[in-house]
Amino acid sequence: MNPQIIFWIAFAVIGICVVYFSVKYDMLKETSIPGRHPYSWSRVQLAWWTVIILSSFTAILFFHQQAPALGTSTVILLGISAATTAAARIISVSDSNDPTVHINIQAQQGEGFILDILSDQNGVNISRFQTVVFNFVFGCWFIYAVLNNLLLPPEGNIDAIMPDISNSNLVLLGLSSATYAAIKVSENKTTAAPPPPPAEVNEANNQI
Repeated sequence: MNPQIIFWIAFAVIGICVVYFSVKYDMLKETSIPGRHPYSWSRVQLAWWTVIILSSFTAILFFHQQAPALGTSTVILLGISAATTAAARIISVSDSNDPTVHINIQAQQGEGFILDILSDQNGVNISRFQTVVFNFVFGCWFIYAVLNNLLLPPEGNIDAIMPDISNSNLVLLGLSSATYAAIKVSENKTTAAPPPPPAEVNEANNQI
């Protein structure tokens, strides 16, 4: 079977599994507070790269009958995504347990996949837009390189089918994720307006 077809079959199967678990168990959504909440960009980012890399690994394994060694840049890329998810989770849990936080963005109803991953408390955020676009573009490039290398591995080395990502590009992706996490710290720090006085107090004041 054509290895590119194997790749797309693996991509579809793993992607469907991710969608299924997200719909049934909110795997890609904020879960610091019970309920159905907005999609989390950090979880989506981790799922995106996991599907791409695992599909590539599966296609290489089935076609060449040998498991490739993941390159350093690929491991770092997964590490960046995992670290971003862990940091976002810690921040969300911390905010949900903070009595001074009056507005919890993670507890609000989502507005749809695209708006959820691009928005913070003030709407669509440029830093989120940047990291989403960068990860999408690099992901598409990664897939393109893998598909081209599956038939003719560079120098006959199956470990080189998954492309190396340059240090400067890894730094770029890392900085984008770090910026996302840094801004997420302040998402719930908006001061809420004081609650209105109870109706009973207003009625008593009117009578006086």
